[in-house]
Amino acid sequence: MGMVGGGLDAFIGAVHRRAAGFDNEIELVCGCFSQSPDKSKATGHALYLPEDRVYSSYEEMILREKELPEGERMDFISIVTPNHMHFPPAKMALENGFHVICDKPMTLNLAEAKELVGIVEKSGLVFGLTHNYTGYPMVKEARDMVRSGKLGKIRKVVVEYPQGWLSKYEEGNDYKQAIWRTDPSKSGAAGCMGDIGTHAENLAEYITGLQIEELCADLTTFVPGRLLDDDGNVLLRFQDGAKGVLHASQISNGEENSLKIYVYGELGGLEWHQMEPNTLKYKTQEGQRLIRPNVGDLSASAKAHWRMPSGHPEGFFEAFANLYRNFAFAVKAHMNGQQPDPVYDFPDVYDGVRGLAFIDTVIASSQDDTTKWTKFKE
Repeated sequence: MGMVGGGLDAFIGAVHRRAAGFDNEIELVCGCFSQSPDKSKATGHALYLPEDRVYSSYEEMILREKELPEGERMDFISIVTPNHMHFPPAKMALENGFHVICDKPMTLNLAEAKELVGIVEKSGLVFGLTHNYTGYPMVKEARDMVRSGKLGKIRKVVVEYPQGWLSKYEEGNDYKQAIWRTDPSKSGAAGCMGDIGTHAENLAEYITGLQIEELCADLTTFVPGRLLDDDGNVLLRFQDGAKGVLHASQISNGEENSLKIYVYGELGGLEWHQMEPNTLKYKTQEGQRLIRPNVGDLSASAKAHWRMPSGHPEGFFEAFANLYRNFAFAVKAHMNGQQPDPVYDFPDVYDGVRGLAFIDTVIASSQDDTTKWTKFKE
């Protein structure tokens, strides 16, 4: 693996590196860790990389690595930069024969996302997107319960992701994460809805297997001086007549990462909370059942993503690691001319383009007071 971004002062870069190393399937061999050559070198030194494999730009890294013999050069790049720097290195890496795994949202805007789909399809290479919540075992179990018909036809989906960390004007306090995430030139056209609302959208579609067809959105910027939305409420219409509600907020005082999803069908319902990830609630009018890892009838996909013995909580790093492991399996299958095992799935470029289309559709709906329902952009 070669990494783009993820310097020593970047939280998410360390998360990606730890997740990639969980299973000894991936070795970090090179990187351009910052737009500052000095910071990139300092990060490479701290990670014990050879000086000649620490680069001053992603362009230099891709071209220099391409010159190395197969077996020595990197096989793929991991992109962990702010949103505006996702597309350029992804495009260049794919066009030079390297697989890509990228943080979300996939690109800065929908036009870039559509172009990237074409590049991935033309290259035939593997592209992964780190919608990390799809890596939790109980999310896999929820999806497989829906697929098996245990809930019957899906009627309603409620997904919410409240945070409180931007309840004040943090971008004025030299807070790096707040500064770039509220800057349209770096974050894109949406703030809260692009940052965490896309996680909620992806989770709803992943578990239900249904795509959003129409929506009605209301975005708000509550904090004076902020340039992007910090709260959003969206009514959803899915395929097959299911209805939904999506709420994302970064001004919900006292909340941390309180992602929750509720799925209701004709026969039963499901409930999962990200901050209590080992428990999935299955509900019917006859009562509730808690599904935990010591239950023997979990789906094959859920079992394939458990890492710890019963009673030991799994969490954020393990879910991230599942995506990296599955991506590594897909890359190895590609190298060997084989098809990857579908049990080891991960979000791909098509999930990425739906995320950017969701952002554009939400913004269009929120800005249009004349139309209640806005069709999902494709």
